[in-house]
Amino acid sequence: MRSPAQVGIVGCGVISRTYAGNESAFDAFDIVACSDLEPSRSEVVAADFGLEHVPVDELLRSDAIDVVLNLTPPAAHASVTRAALEAGKHVYSEKPLGTTVAEARELAILAEEHGLRLGCAPDIFLSGVYQRARSLLDEGAIGEPLAVSAAMLSGGQETWHPDPDIFFRDGAGPLLDMGPYYVTAIVSLLGPVRRVAGFASTFVLERTIEIGPRRGERFVAETPTHISSMLELSSGATAMLVATFESPGHYASTMLVHGSEGELALPDPNTFDGPMQIRRRRGEWETVSYATRGKADARGLGLQDMVEAIAEGRPHRTSAALATHVVDVARSILDSCDTGSAVVIGTTTARPEAAPVVLARPAGERARG
Repeated sequence: MRSPAQVGIVGCGVISRTYAGNESAFDAFDIVACSDLEPSRSEVVAADFGLEHVPVDELLRSDAIDVVLNLTPPAAHASVTRAALEAGKHVYSEKPLGTTVAEARELAILAEEHGLRLGCAPDIFLSGVYQRARSLLDEGAIGEPLAVSAAMLSGGQETWHPDPDIFFRDGAGPLLDMGPYYVTAIVSLLGPVRRVAGFASTFVLERTIEIGPRRGERFVAETPTHISSMLELSSGATAMLVATFESPGHYASTMLVHGSEGELALPDPNTFDGPMQIRRRRGEWETVSYATRGKADARGLGLQDMVEAIAEGRPHRTSAALATHVVDVARSILDSCDTGSAVVIGTTTARPEAAPVVLARPAGERARG
């Protein structure tokens, strides 16, 4: 593989602009081309970011591409990743890795059979703030971790996304679209999940697209839009996770780790920066300082780590095993919602290795990017 690795985007929706805009912060890869089944989308992204615009099939076959960055809608993740692996490309995919555990497992096996790397978002757990949280927990700063309180409350994507219906289909919804940020953070901090139970509902069944060329079009939610769940970790700790698209005009995120000797409050696991606080025993809340990579603490960090791992001959941290476990947890919660029974998780994964963060900054100062 070349250095820097040559990356081609497949899928030029909203998130592609974030990855393309962040590329200059990373030195291990260059995004050089983009494609989409709707050529008008990829033409705009190519023009805005100085990329080569090519058809999807041509990009997958191209000898000029080392890594495919799969940013397609969730339902297309597995087919695009499969095609890229079969074309001999390493792949980094947006979450989820697949819409089912079977899909995710198949892709992980395929990558291994071809001797290729398969990475998957989210990569926020590699950020400076979450790596500092991990070190605090490992050092016993709040004693034995006992429980996690996590919640993501927001309205639906119909207010800001031109194609919001993709987030309300099976394989998406709040649990498979936003849940991976929280489940990945929990697993990276405290280890894998052993068993889950959940409750689900849908309050608003039909929604109206509010922006873009489809404005005014109505669609029906095909998957639950409000889920409450309990996770039992292999360590014996537990986690409570609420994920909802039923809170219009509002966004709230909670990530709180409770320990035997204190508590650790973390920022939104869908962002790379924010305040972190710790409270020991009956003391007051204190702000925790941490290191950051500046502009490189941003979307693309997981891709950077995967490319560096290939060059260094080490495992990459945003692994297919981790992503498969996250899909398994989400799917098992939905299964529990249907059956009314707790579900044992059929996969497991090791905590990713700690990631070095070397650029110090004062507590409270926001990172760039």
